[in-house]
This record gives sequence, C-alpha cells and structure tokens, in this order.
Amino acid sequence: MKSHRSEVWLWSGLIAVAVLLYLLHYMILRDARQVLISIVGNVAFIPVQILLVTLTIQRLLNEREKRARLEKLNMVIGAFFSEVGTRLLTLIASLDTALDDTRRDLLVSDEWTAHSFSEARKRLVCHEFRLNIGKDDWSRLRELLQDKTRFLLQQMENPNLIEHESFTELIRAILHLAEEFNYRDDVCGLPATDYDHLGGDVARIYGQLARHWLDHMKYLKDRYPYLFSLAVRTNPFDPEASAVVR
Repeated sequence: MKSHRSEVWLWSGLIAVAVLLYLLHYMILRDARQVLISIVGNVAFIPVQILLVTLTIQRLLNEREKRARLEKLNMVIGAFFSEVGTRLLTLIASLDTALDDTRRDLLVSDEWTAHSFSEARKRLVCHEFRLNIGKDDWSRLRELLQDKTRFLLQQMENPNLIEHESFTELIRAILHLAEEFNYRDDVCGLPATDYDHLGGDVARIYGQLARHWLDHMKYLKDRYPYLFSLAVRTNPFDPEASAVVR
C-alpha cells in the first residue's frame, strides 16, 4: 500500500513539474502555438523513446542475468569436479587401454589456446573408449560413488542446472551407476554378463565426464588462472600428475 502511494506521489510530482515548465515556456515566449507544437512534438517522440530505452535496458539486463547464471553454473560444475569428478575421471581413465593414443592430446598446459581446446575436444569425441575393469576396480568405483551419492543428489536439486541438460545427464548417469551398485551386495563375484552391463554404464559416464572436464579446463584458464594451475597439476589423464609444485 505504501509503495502504491509512493508511486502516485511520484507521478503527480512529475506531472506538476512538466506543467510548470510548459507554463514557464509560455510566459517566456508568449506564444501558445509554439508551446503547443513543442508539447505535440515531445509527446510524439515518447513511443520512440520508450522503445529505445526498453530495448537497450532489457538487453543489458538480459546479458547481465545470463552472465550471472553462467557464473553460478560454472561454480556448480567446479564444485562437482573438486568433490568427485576429477577423482572419478582419474580412476576410469586409468582403466582405458586405448588412452595412450589420445593421452598427449589431453595434457592441458598454460600454452593452450581456444583452438587447442577445440582440437582436443574433437579428438576426444573420436576416441574409442576401451575399458579393462578388474574386480578391485569395481570395488573402488563402488566405494567412491557410495561416498558421494548425497553430494550428487544435492547437485541434481540445484536450480542452476536446469539450463544445462548435458551436465544434468552426466550426474544422472553417475547416480544410475551408484544405484546399480546399491542393488548388489558384492561386486567381486558377478557373472560376466553383469560386468558387461555395468561396463556400459561406466563407458557412458566416461565419455561425458571427459568432455565436461575439458570444457571446464577451458573455463578455468580463461577466468581463474590460479584454479587452472591446480587443475593442470591434477590432470586425470596424466599418470605423473601431482598437486605438489616442483
């Protein structure tokens, strides 16, 4: 109610000022025809002025809102890789028997450019993932996902992910594998057919996770050099990776 009254007073005050200014205009010129022409001209320009101001302000607001949403989304993705993504990718990549053919293309460094990331992504898309998962590896995967299931569920509830379908699909695929593990009391004595089934789930995660990791690395390099430095030193595809600065 107070807000409505304030608006009424504001509009009334502006109209009163406009009337006073036109009266002053008439008192100076003593020409009603000239004042009328001025009023008509100003009123005629109002629609154009509203159009220009509305479009300009709306575009600026939209761009600002878009940047804010993108920043929040990348914060969510960064938290994902810090909490579980990097470790999960490191574990799965170590089981890829075909990685030697692509590994050198994924050793991101400070010298990389936008073109370097683009080329690396193309080669990653073409990479044929061949996983050799042993019984101990299944246990390690299960343990990691069980520890991080709550975190992943919280990620799915984050409203900032609504506009990022591919990343949401990645988390959904990881949660699906975690659920598959939960329905098995032991992952060390399963039949070969079941291992093949679970291996398909891991391969699905691997491809999506690797591509999102590469995109995230580019974002860090462009925006946060100090975070990028740590990400380079803990590269999941580098067997000699170490957070220790040498």
